[in-house]
Amino acid sequence: MTVPFREATIDLDAIADNVRHFRRLTGVEVIAVVKANAYGHGAAAAAVAALSGGATRLGVAEIPEALELRRQGVHAPIMAWLHAPGERFEQAAAQDIEVGISSFDQLAAAAAAASVARPVAVHLKFETGLSRNGLAPEDWGRVLAEAARLERIGRLRVVGLFSHLSNTSAEDDRAALAKFDEAVATAATFGIRPEIRHIAATAAAIDLPEMRLDAVRIGIGLYGLSPFEDRTSSDLGLRPAMTLRGAVAAVRRVPAGTGVSYGYDHRTERDTTLALVPLGYADGIPRNASGRLPVSIGGRRYANVGRIAMDQFVVDVGDAPVSIGDEVVLFGDPTLGVPSAADWATAAGTIDYEIVTRIGPRVPRRTS
Repeated sequence: MTVPFREATIDLDAIADNVRHFRRLTGVEVIAVVKANAYGHGAAAAAVAALSGGATRLGVAEIPEALELRRQGVHAPIMAWLHAPGERFEQAAAQDIEVGISSFDQLAAAAAAASVARPVAVHLKFETGLSRNGLAPEDWGRVLAEAARLERIGRLRVVGLFSHLSNTSAEDDRAALAKFDEAVATAATFGIRPEIRHIAATAAAIDLPEMRLDAVRIGIGLYGLSPFEDRTSSDLGLRPAMTLRGAVAAVRRVPAGTGVSYGYDHRTERDTTLALVPLGYADGIPRNASGRLPVSIGGRRYANVGRIAMDQFVVDVGDAPVSIGDEVVLFGDPTLGVPSAADWATAAGTIDYEIVTRIGPRVPRRTS
């Protein structure tokens, strides 16, 4: 079998199974978050897989992401919550996109996009301590009064109320939930009673049952990765969906003292074999992990040597019989004996979210 030059294989069954796991765990609606090209996994395919596993809504950051899913034939409810200044919502309304609202101006823009026969579905977002977007407490009364009026006259339909947690500590998250409960109670005084309330993403959905409310927004867990430093995917009952692989592009036997890659940050300590892997920082390989990045070749684990370049990096395989065309697994499911995205995150000083999301468009995605 010919090994692909570079490729990310996406296990769609794993995505569906991960949704089923969260449905069983939480007992509430799962909103599958497929923003940023589904964290690098391919938005349309991941969305379909998540829906097949029982997700009932999709979440994206921006309206263009939602519209692209519609163009790809995804007809499920989709909500988008991050908008440019002065954003207009006519296209979203025409495609039945649910709009997250974080300001009075956004509420007015959503109402302006409505038609007599088609109110715009909105989720009102409340600032509860993360200091990002969301309705500030001093604006709740004004916005809720207007939202209630617009709902009464058929311009809007308030589908949801939501917020987002910091994941700093259980105490901080519970304080945010208390603030959110205050917002929900305030909304009720204006006659606003939404279909769903949602505040938990993956971490809180797992660890804090009181945060599950009517729905949970599952992002990193959808793709089988852990949001925790002290627990693996396997510990959480999740299956990683992405395997990043390539083929050895060159093999070179070199003597001791040979410099490797730019700057000769690494020189070989003995006679050894160097294997070239044809992925680099243009493909999302973290350059700051140079000299530490783990890979698997022929079932054995190695670390790269020398600087990671734009298109390639080097692995010292010692005296192992490695040949051009041999498969290199960069990361995947660690239960299969290969490095994980979390291993890469440790090497790069970052989080597994970033590792999978940054894999670039030059790497073909293949679904399985």
